[in-house]
Amino acid sequence: MKRVQKALCIIICALLCLSGCRANRPAKADRPASDDRYRTTYEVFVSSFCDSNQDGIGDINGIRSKLDYIEDLGFDALWLTPVHPSSTYHKYDVDDYYTVDPSFGTMEDYEALLKECHNRDMKVYLDLVLNHTSEDHEWFRAASDYLRELPDGWDPDPSYCKYYDYYNFRRDPADGYTQIEGTGWYYESRFWSEMPDLNLSSEAVRSEIRDIMEYWLDKGVDGFRLDAVTSYYQDDPAANAEFLRFLTETARSIDPDCYLVGEAWTDQSSIASLYASGIDSLFDFPSAGRDGTIARTISGNCAASDYVNEMVQAENLYSNVNHGCVDAPFYTNHDMDRSAEYYPDDDGPAIKMAYAMDLFMTGNAFVYYGEELGMGGAGKDDNRRAPIYWSDDANDPEMCAGPPDMDDVRMKFPSAAEQIKDGESIYSWFKEVIRVRNEYPAIARGYTEKADSISDASVAAFYRRSEEYGDLLIVMNLRSEPVGKKLPMLKRKARLAESLTTNEEKMTYKRGKINMPAYSIAVFVIK
Repeated sequence: MKRVQKALCIIICALLCLSGCRANRPAKADRPASDDRYRTTYEVFVSSFCDSNQDGIGDINGIRSKLDYIEDLGFDALWLTPVHPSSTYHKYDVDDYYTVDPSFGTMEDYEALLKECHNRDMKVYLDLVLNHTSEDHEWFRAASDYLRELPDGWDPDPSYCKYYDYYNFRRDPADGYTQIEGTGWYYESRFWSEMPDLNLSSEAVRSEIRDIMEYWLDKGVDGFRLDAVTSYYQDDPAANAEFLRFLTETARSIDPDCYLVGEAWTDQSSIASLYASGIDSLFDFPSAGRDGTIARTISGNCAASDYVNEMVQAENLYSNVNHGCVDAPFYTNHDMDRSAEYYPDDDGPAIKMAYAMDLFMTGNAFVYYGEELGMGGAGKDDNRRAPIYWSDDANDPEMCAGPPDMDDVRMKFPSAAEQIKDGESIYSWFKEVIRVRNEYPAIARGYTEKADSISDASVAAFYRRSEEYGDLLIVMNLRSEPVGKKLPMLKRKARLAESLTTNEEKMTYKRGKINMPAYSIAVFVIK
């Protein structure tokens, strides 16, 4: 018997050793992967968020110190703008894909952030910039040095310098190309002369990308935000879709639960063509920004019913080419003017309502840091990335200095410390809207059906249908005046479960008639 026990102990120890040698990926949440992609995600522009060491630069430990704040708002995922080393404040020109910029902290800091987020069932998405590197990346430096030393008239040979094949070089000038100083060679650089474009058709580059993805997935990241997916290949949508398919298949071969969301700043039909790649999500740019459907509706340039029509159209268009896709609605991001700038005469209700429209769309909804405070910032990119203001104390050690060329961005609404205490603040509105989004899973996971008998120029009404989570009727008053609506189709088949108002006025519902204050939302549960 002792021999048997000893043999069993040896086998168990061996199995434990083997498991310890595997990649240390964290355990996934209990919900299935298809459902787990429906999150509410907070975008953090790292250098402007929270400073933990008083050097004026936001950092990873600063983000970690604010996880209670983020979680308390109701967010369950984080998208961090690039954390890789770079000479710029925004880090979208990567020097090294395998390390963390020292101004943001260490790899140990990043791993600690991942661990704490996962303990809270909060996902973390890494911003992966693949269209280009920085000119200081070792690949580009090696390729440039090789071309500088290449005798006149000689053809480059990748067998002597494999990095020559990593970028797009040519001997004559052309639009979108920059000259290598002291040579007759030019490299593609569509975004900026200091951002050389990668040759994404190179098998060697694709192998490098696979290694990069595997490295970070093994670290524990839950997915990637893919930068500039419409620019992987210049004016070649089919090639962009093919490369997205490569990225999607590569990520899933490493980790089947890996989530991918792409930045496709384009129209609905072009977004649909990219969804054919099989990617999980693409940002819903047609609804976002100063000229998107949300802002145009709140400003009165679109009927409220147009908001519903666009949701239905997008859901049908995207699901027809990718049945499992998850829309990624958002309202603003680090490349857009802050939403408070869209309504200069508004003292809060319009801003609140516009973001509710974003958060009541299906999919994985994204919110840019500081929007929950009604932050300002417009014009050049630096102003759009101003530091979040945690308190009114200019010497608050957590406050960041902000981008070096930022103008004096004045904030219209109080600081986070003040808004947290105010039940009528923009912060409190965000918290309540996200609570409703999370409490009724059909909002994010269902499909939209028009309620044309209710919708009109002022009121947006739609059903959100879900076999698993039940059906809802959502009615939004998107105007600054109160409205009354008869809802005879409900009779006794529904109950008013939630009433969200942007001011202290009350919503009433009696005998099939609802009276809605300005900028308010009613959520009915269909029995």
